[in-house]
Amino acid sequence: MNFRFTIQYDGTDFHGWQAQGANVRQRTVQGELERALSVIEGRRVIVYGAGRTDAGVHAEAQVANAHLAKEWSGEKLRGAMNGNLPRDVRITEAQAVADGFHARFSAEGKTYCYRIFNASYTSPFWLRFAHGEHRTLNLERMQRASQLFVGEHDWTAFSSAQTDVLTRVRSVTKLEVTERFDARGRGRLVEITVSADGFLRYMARSIAGTLLGVGRGEMDDVQIARALASGDRKAAGATAPACGLALVTVHYGK
Repeated sequence: MNFRFTIQYDGTDFHGWQAQGANVRQRTVQGELERALSVIEGRRVIVYGAGRTDAGVHAEAQVANAHLAKEWSGEKLRGAMNGNLPRDVRITEAQAVADGFHARFSAEGKTYCYRIFNASYTSPFWLRFAHGEHRTLNLERMQRASQLFVGEHDWTAFSSAQTDVLTRVRSVTKLEVTERFDARGRGRLVEITVSADGFLRYMARSIAGTLLGVGRGEMDDVQIARALASGDRKAAGATAPACGLALVTVHYGK
């Protein structure tokens, strides 16, 4: 049976999503999931993820699938997996799906959120889940600049040079920059939420880092337009730290 899993994890102590191989002892989310499923199935199980999050990046609703030999109800499978997983990764939903479903190849897009705790201090409640920015950010400038990213572009300037893909053209369908007062941290929380039909490695963090530069008055719209047009990585802002980024949603068709 083919099962689809919705997964949450705190990426702080993981070396990213992708398993590194039997001889590599770096801890990964995929590795933990495959270990747990192999224990309850009594055989090796391969887990396919919707995408590879980098070291330190979190997920609120990552999606994966695996083909299992035993028959399970979704509730019992979720409980069995959570009983064999560490506390920083949890299955929130497990359900049987059609054999043709593939977490990665069936996906039509993703949404990420980059969170910035913008105060003169770093709240311990956001230390692992947001980037701490002590300088005041100009939200209006960030909002205006954010719309330059919407649409189909070549994202060479906003991705890793080591990205192994056939094309770096992707379409950003929505990008919002919002703020709110966070009662828990007692400070301003700025959120950059971006949706696209696909993301290159470091793309979401590069967009966030560039908008941070805009908010601090270090970059402007002209520089962003130049980076998009030229593909020059040096023209874009610095890649924002991984701790602020979370995969929020993986989008699938009906």
